[in-house]
Amino acid sequence: MSGPGQPTPGVPTIADVHAAARLLEGVAVRTPMETSRWLSDVVGGPVSLKCENLQRTGSFKARGAYVRVAGLTEAERAGGVVAASAGNHAQGVALAAQRLGIAATVFMPEGAPIPKEKATRGYGADVVFSGAHLEDALAAANAFADETGATLIHPFDHPDIVAGQATCGLEILDQVPDVRTVLVPTGGGGLLAGIALAVKAARPDVRVIGVQASGAAAFPDSLAAGQPRALEAMATMADGIAVGRPGEITFAMVRDLVDEVVTVSEESLSGALLSLVERAKMVVEPAGAAAVAALLDDPSRFETPAVAVLSGGNIDPLLLGKVIRHGLAAAGRYLYLRVCIKDRPGGLAALLADVSETGGNVLEVAHERTSPTLAIDEVEVRIQLETRGVPHAREVAALLRERGYRIIE
Repeated sequence: MSGPGQPTPGVPTIADVHAAARLLEGVAVRTPMETSRWLSDVVGGPVSLKCENLQRTGSFKARGAYVRVAGLTEAERAGGVVAASAGNHAQGVALAAQRLGIAATVFMPEGAPIPKEKATRGYGADVVFSGAHLEDALAAANAFADETGATLIHPFDHPDIVAGQATCGLEILDQVPDVRTVLVPTGGGGLLAGIALAVKAARPDVRVIGVQASGAAAFPDSLAAGQPRALEAMATMADGIAVGRPGEITFAMVRDLVDEVVTVSEESLSGALLSLVERAKMVVEPAGAAAVAALLDDPSRFETPAVAVLSGGNIDPLLLGKVIRHGLAAAGRYLYLRVCIKDRPGGLAALLADVSETGGNVLEVAHERTSPTLAIDEVEVRIQLETRGVPHAREVAALLRERGYRIIE
């Protein structure tokens, strides 16, 4: 770690990581490692979940934030701290500042999840909204630091932050000694760089894989270019890993230590989140499901025993509802059909009876009588059904076709 208040040039060392682990004793939780039978069956080998969603403040960010804030001089502590975050780093900084008696101000992008904002305020920090993305909030935090003398606690690009996050890697090695692959949700790269540092120092044979949302994946282009590159735009539900540009320190560490960075779609994220709720009884935010999404996307790609890091669990209940519905649709649990029937009494009742026979549960029905695709004696019925999954959805459509219904593709 850095000396009091003095940023360390370059990257942290494994000695820094062990020092961080000692500092975090009694502050951060040694989070559970849960064996996942359903994921193991899918992948064909042992898979475990590192449950950082059960960490203090609901994410791994509490580790690095505390290490960084604890290293400030008395003069720096008196000037307060400032941070920029979509919510998880905000809570980590707020908790650290509260425990150490330091004033904290946090800049959040507009639209940051309400539970994360409320939790940050609950730890005693002042919250200011600024800009649409994390980079906008970070610019505002930098300006605040220049104006007030507060110390900026960067969300990922500082050696103390990385050393703190790396303590998660030490726990992974201790909890799964025979691990072969570690998959890590990745935004700015602090957690990925830290885990890679801890794991590779002891087990260079273990593959460390970063996982980014495809709509906010700055690392692939940056690694290809040989330097950090900023994205022109981002679009993802995974606000916890929506970072438009890797840090200088984290980029260098990921380049040198990480075996691969893969991307996952929004559909994969929502499907993984739904599976974690249903099968593992784990509530995670979309970013926290990224590693599991990568495993489900390509089960044979990763050597086992594998560990998937669940990086955070701070999800807005409203978003959780939307993501679950999206995940159900992606998993084929919702079926939307446009069916043509004869415009005569009993036609709709007969259709619904046939649907009922298949075991489909009707959620919504709507009629359309005026359309150039319809014959003069036809009605289009739009039905949303709840099914048991893709095979069942196919069975429903096939039976309706057998009964003579015309389904509009």
